Amino acid sequence: MTGDFPSTHNEAHDSFVGAQAGIIFGSTINNIVPPDASPQKKYEVGVRCLEEGLPGRARELIWDAITHDHDGPQIRFHWVLAMLSKRAHHDLSAEERRQLDRTRDVMQGYAEDKDWKPGLEVVFDLLALPGKADSETAAVLKRLRDLAPPQHDLIVHHLDLVLTSRTKATLWAEICELAKAGQFRGDRCRRVRYYFEPDPIGARTRPPEESTAFRYRPRLAAWTGLFVVAAGFLGISAVIAEPLTAIVELLIALGTGFLAARFGQRWWHNKHRLQAKEQELGQASNQEPVPDPARSPAAPSPASAGGGTLAADGFTSGVRESFEHYFGTYVPHGFDRPEWHAHTAGIRAVLAAEVAFLYRESRISVDRVNWLIRYLARDTKDRHDNGTLFAHRQQYRTPVTTKLACVLALALLGLTSLAATVTAATGSASAFHGFLTFAVFFGAIGSGRRAASVWLDIRSEEQRFAEETQEYHLRMYAREEEFQRWQEHLEAIRPSDAEMEAWLSHDKILFTADVLRHHQLTWYDIIAHTILTTPARPYRRARRRGGPWRYSRYTLRLFLATRNGIREISTVVDFARATRPGEQRTNYRFNAFSSVQVTEDDRIGYEMALLLSNGPARTIRIKDADSHQLEPYENARDLSQINLDAAGFAHTFRLLEGIAADGKAWIERNNADSPPPADSTD
Repeated sequence: MTGDFPSTHNEAHDSFVGAQAGIIFGSTINNIVPPDASPQKKYEVGVRCLEEGLPGRARELIWDAITHDHDGPQIRFHWVLAMLSKRAHHDLSAEERRQLDRTRDVMQGYAEDKDWKPGLEVVFDLLALPGKADSETAAVLKRLRDLAPPQHDLIVHHLDLVLTSRTKATLWAEICELAKAGQFRGDRCRRVRYYFEPDPIGARTRPPEESTAFRYRPRLAAWTGLFVVAAGFLGISAVIAEPLTAIVELLIALGTGFLAARFGQRWWHNKHRLQAKEQELGQASNQEPVPDPARSPAAPSPASAGGGTLAADGFTSGVRESFEHYFGTYVPHGFDRPEWHAHTAGIRAVLAAEVAFLYRESRISVDRVNWLIRYLARDTKDRHDNGTLFAHRQQYRTPVTTKLACVLALALLGLTSLAATVTAATGSASAFHGFLTFAVFFGAIGSGRRAASVWLDIRSEEQRFAEETQEYHLRMYAREEEFQRWQEHLEAIRPSDAEMEAWLSHDKILFTADVLRHHQLTWYDIIAHTILTTPARPYRRARRRGGPWRYSRYTLRLFLATRNGIREISTVVDFARATRPGEQRTNYRFNAFSSVQVTEDDRIGYEMALLLSNGPARTIRIKDADSHQLEPYENARDLSQINLDAAGFAHTFRLLEGIAADGKAWIERNNADSPPPADSTD
């Protein structure tokens, strides 16, 4: 725990640098087990922690399994590796050294096998090498090389800091070859970026607005009632006056009225829907409210939610920027990017408004809906390619024949109705009756027109709701299918934490090899060393639930203690490409360090300050704060310890603190060639 390190609480708020947001993903919790978990389960999780670069957590879990009678050469092998990984001999407490000695005694009672017990024996033989003759060293190294690759590679990787300089020098060429072979294994360059992709949020689409047809029905009943009374009066009067003529006129009127209603309703619906669609595209491209006559006043539109215009909050701005990016990525042949952006301005704005409206209340990052934005941009390009980008213009285009049929039917209806009215008026000699007949005729025209208008609105609204419901189901099906496809693709291609840790380990080995080559050093020249892994801004970071933060850019800081002083060499690694653009080198005398301080702040994270006797303090950011990004089951202190463990902080701090306290004398006493006896005190 960090309680072993001197710590100060930093209140210098003016030095605060905002922590960068990160991504937490994974449907399962990798490294957290319930208290009642079986010893087998604890061991399995412990091994996974060891693979992921968390030896502290690994040794706790595996030892817990051992104390609950889950024991054997394989379990002890992994526990010993966890005990020694990222640690030197002098980082072990006296009790831990005694535990290792007891394990060596217990090992003798295990049944023979071909893998784990020989591997465990080789580990203890390597620990006993300091002070042995060259012939004994050669024999142990031969046994190490004879091990199966899993055991051999694990030992070489995890015993890095406890191997003697002679052993390290002998194995170094092999270690570098393994690192070169594994640095890009598993399609690293393509897959790493997917580690920083968040788990996508589920598919959503805008549901159809509820039908408002019921609101018009009382008006329809009233106007229809007036029309029926007026039309009935005219029809009866005409039949009484001239039965045969009136019947013919009425039959023609009914037929033409039916045709006018049929063709007129289609024309009416197409005209209003086309206007609404075009108005939505035009107004959305100007980021204005998008009125929809079919929309309930109580239901805000995506464009108007939040205050009359598309809200310009951070999430909405991010959605717009993401649409700009992906629409610029998926450009049809024959367009350049500016032309395509101009051509799809309205569509892009409508889609951006919809996505912002659907997901903004979830308080999520735009990264989690990028899968949908990317799909919508690609779908827009595909619809352009197959000619359906502006399908509504074709869908709601009313054929000329329909319009002509409607006009002719209305004209014939009007003439026939007028003829029937004349027939009714001339059937009586009373001037009053004739005046009344024409008055009723004009009343029938007015009420019929109003009734027809209301009926057309009702039918159009019902048809709109049916069409939008069908479109809603089609959109939802397509989006859910894309969501499932992306989720499966992400899970398949995203690297595991063990792969990320292995790649980082290879980078550190090859960086160390380059440094030794540049300075013309061998491991015989190195008294002690440590490598600290910290984030390099700007970065993207992500972690699986229960795991450490992984970064898109790292700073590797190597400290080499030689007989002439301390060499500090640092470099920034682009993790996806495994490239290092350059290095910074600093040399210190042993007496240059006056003290080492660790600063912890809930807003900043961990910082380590190297106080020099002849210059300003050197501040190294170990990790950024993450207390604001904890899952409900996570503990801030435990998560900090996991990240410090992954960074190799404990050994680095102990080494630099010892140099600051005792200078070269501490280095001479604390190196792999002179391990402390098992019974020495802490």
